[in-house]
Amino acid sequence: MDGVLVHENQAVPGAAELIQRWVDTSKRFLVLTNNSIYTPRDLAARLAASGLSVPEENLWTSALATAQFLKAQLPGGRAFVIGEAGLTTALHEAGFILTDQQPDYVVLGETRTYSFEAITQAIRLIGAGARFIATNPDATGPSPEGPLPATGAIAALITKATNREPYVVGKPNPMMFRSAMNRIQAHSETTAMIGDRMDTDIIAGMEAGLHTVLVFTGITTPADIESFPFRPDQALGSVADLIEQL
Repeated sequence: MDGVLVHENQAVPGAAELIQRWVDTSKRFLVLTNNSIYTPRDLAARLAASGLSVPEENLWTSALATAQFLKAQLPGGRAFVIGEAGLTTALHEAGFILTDQQPDYVVLGETRTYSFEAITQAIRLIGAGARFIATNPDATGPSPEGPLPATGAIAALITKATNREPYVVGKPNPMMFRSAMNRIQAHSETTAMIGDRMDTDIIAGMEAGLHTVLVFTGITTPADIESFPFRPDQALGSVADLIEQL
């Protein structure tokens, strides 16, 4: 989503036309984000404010992927959650009980109000045997004032205190893409992944067996590609360059 369809809360030129082309031709697609803060309904509203009309059923977040993963691992399980509505809603809908009493999992997601008390509780619960899950590995997130500590940074703090590494569901774990493909009943041989980051989007897409398309409207520049030992299948200026290929 960020860096591909929107940049600094503004739609990337060509993004609205690309989405409309998919809708008009009944192409199955999902818009992915590692951000676990928002529910799909909230994200759809935020995208609409940027000028993009994306139905909420076409949005797939690391929170939804995490909830699906945990439901498959332990249906009806118990979780202590550090996160916001996107994550707690997804886990509730997956049938999980959210509790600080003998949880099966500690689930760490994104929030703008990390609490020292909650982090301390998570450390103690993991020490008591709860399994450690993180929605994504991103160490920082953006804000108008500058970078903010994000899930990966807080996970590192908890790992240092517990000597336990989390299982991370979001990108670059290819499970994020596999869960998305399962959602729309897609197959890797006929699916493409469009992203702006070599270190998360492209490597995860490649490992999931997808056709990978790198665009230069986000983090990665053409010069950055040379520093990686792998390549995308396509590299384009923006999603606008894809429209004529569809």
